[in-house]
Amino acid sequence: MAFIIAEIGTSHQGSLDKAKALVDCACDAGADAVKFQWVYAEEILHPKTGFVKLPTGNIPLYDRFKALECPFSFYEKLRDYSEKKGVKFICSPFGLRSLSELLELSPYAVKIASPELNHYPLLNALADYRKNLFLSGKKNVPVILSSGVSTLTDIEKAVNILSLDSLTENSDLTLLHCITSYPAPESEYNLRLIENLSSIFGLPCGLSDHSLDPVLVPVLSVLCGGKMIEKHITLSRKTSGLDDPVALEGEQFALMVHAVGQTEALLKRYGKERGQKEMFSQLCESYPMEKIQAALGSGIKKLAPSEKENYGRTNRSLHYMKNLPAGKILESGDLAPLRTEKVLELGISPEFLNLLLGKRLCRDVQDGDGVKLEDFMQ
Repeated sequence: MAFIIAEIGTSHQGSLDKAKALVDCACDAGADAVKFQWVYAEEILHPKTGFVKLPTGNIPLYDRFKALECPFSFYEKLRDYSEKKGVKFICSPFGLRSLSELLELSPYAVKIASPELNHYPLLNALADYRKNLFLSGKKNVPVILSSGVSTLTDIEKAVNILSLDSLTENSDLTLLHCITSYPAPESEYNLRLIENLSSIFGLPCGLSDHSLDPVLVPVLSVLCGGKMIEKHITLSRKTSGLDDPVALEGEQFALMVHAVGQTEALLKRYGKERGQKEMFSQLCESYPMEKIQAALGSGIKKLAPSEKENYGRTNRSLHYMKNLPAGKILESGDLAPLRTEKVLELGISPEFLNLLLGKRLCRDVQDGDGVKLEDFMQ
């Protein structure tokens, strides 16, 4: 059975009552788990990253994230409430602080969002934690790794860091195919990639879905061997949560769960080949064959057209955190792996962070600038 995650994210907007209502909504819709996002703005963005348009006007994107920060007790209560309601508690950290605090809650799983696929300090810290748990004989924390706006090489690097295959089988690491676009066009989903990714990395694979339709992409993902589906849920698409416009309301989410269950029942009853034919026949009653084939795609890993321009900007690069003069020897805190997003220039990959500490700048740099190799070359 496909494991279904209702992505609540920050749709609660800091209200515990609304967060609990969203958990209730997810339970009623048939989700197996709920997922939240543990937000500290400084772990995600630089204050100079740019502005976001709201009905009330333009505000700094950093401030938008800052307003979503919640205390440890908020997530602790949500973990307890979720477990009481019979759904698993999953959460996405975005940096070392949020990861450390999340792990204190012993979540059912840690979800690494697509923009953090190359947040190597975060991945290494999580890998060390998992390795220590394993070596001490304790129950490990599963990891769900999303792979939007990435290349095959990006995925390989992240899997190699998080993998415990030198110690045991990677049954607790799941890879999710994703298109990092809001909303993501069904025609770009390339769902045949799910089976290929599973074969390449030897991992169970599934789908993190940002398409608007509650049926087409989730059902096709199961037909392509998907073992997990994550999709945003909201009380209303008309509310002002960051992801509410691309989320499913409760009734639509329940429709997705039903359609996925129906697909799995057909596969179990008839076997893979005939079950797929039966389900394709049913889908053709509601969708043109051209649309179905477009969503299935080639199975070759490549950036989707809708996410190409975001590569490098949505995921992480290194940025200076203060004005620094030529001759300054870099210390911890002088630079950080952040999402570039709106207006800042791209920096080099976070994999170079530790190599740059102790290096001397050859020119003045400004707060927020992307780190360049030429900053250190005479």
